[in-house]
Amino acid sequence: MPAIVLVHGGPGGQSRRGYSAMVQHLVNNGYAVYAINNRGSSGYGKTFYHMDDRKHGDVDLKDVVAARHWLAGMDWISDRIAVMGGSYGGYMTAAALAFHPEVFDAGVNIFGVTNWVRTLSSIPAWWGANRVALYDEMGDPETDAERHRAISPQFHAARIKQPMLVVQGANDPRVLQAESDEIVAALRSNQVPVEYLLFPDEGHGFLRKQNRIDASEAYLKFLNQHLGGR
Repeated sequence: MPAIVLVHGGPGGQSRRGYSAMVQHLVNNGYAVYAINNRGSSGYGKTFYHMDDRKHGDVDLKDVVAARHWLAGMDWISDRIAVMGGSYGGYMTAAALAFHPEVFDAGVNIFGVTNWVRTLSSIPAWWGANRVALYDEMGDPETDAERHRAISPQFHAARIKQPMLVVQGANDPRVLQAESDEIVAALRSNQVPVEYLLFPDEGHGFLRKQNRIDASEAYLKFLNQHLGGR
C-alpha cells in the first residue's frame, strides 16, 4: 500500500499513540501512516529534545528523509510515499519537497511555515517567555536571518517539483495566511501541481466539524490522485 510520513507540529512536539480521526480516515482508505519523532521531539529526554536547536531544516529533515527510506524497505509498502504535517510539520513537508525534491512523491502542507524570516519577526512581544524560548531554539531573527532564509522553502520554491496540497486558516495568528499564499503562488508560477484549500473561519487548527471533514476529504482526494491509492 502507499504510505505517508506524518510529521508532528512544534518544533518540539511529539507523535504519540492514540486515536486521530485524520489518521484513521487515511488508514481506512488504504494508506500506511508512519508518525515519526524526529530529533528535537519531546518525550525522549532533554538531550534528544535539544538535538535540533538551531539545526532546523537540517538534522530533523534528515530524519524525515530517513523515515521515507525505511518505509521503502518494507515489502508491503509501495514505492509511492508522501510527506504530511501541520504547523511545524507543514514546514517540514515543504522543506522536504524543496531541499530533497526527489525523495517524496507528494506533500500535504497544513498551515506550515514557509518563510521563517517573516514568521519569527512577526511574533509579538506579549508572547514573553514563549518568544524567548522559541528564539533560543530557532535563533533570533535579528542575528540569524541569513540562516532562517536558507532553511525557508519560500526562497527555494524553484526546487520543488512534486505536487503539494496546502491547507490554511485565514485567521491563523501563528502561521499567517501569507505563508501559504506565497508558496502556492510560487508553485503555480513554476507550473508545479498545487492545490489550495483556505478556510475563512479557522485559525491555527480547524475547530469546526465540517471544515475538518472537508480537510480530510481533500487530503484523501489529493493523495489518491498522486499516490495511486484506492
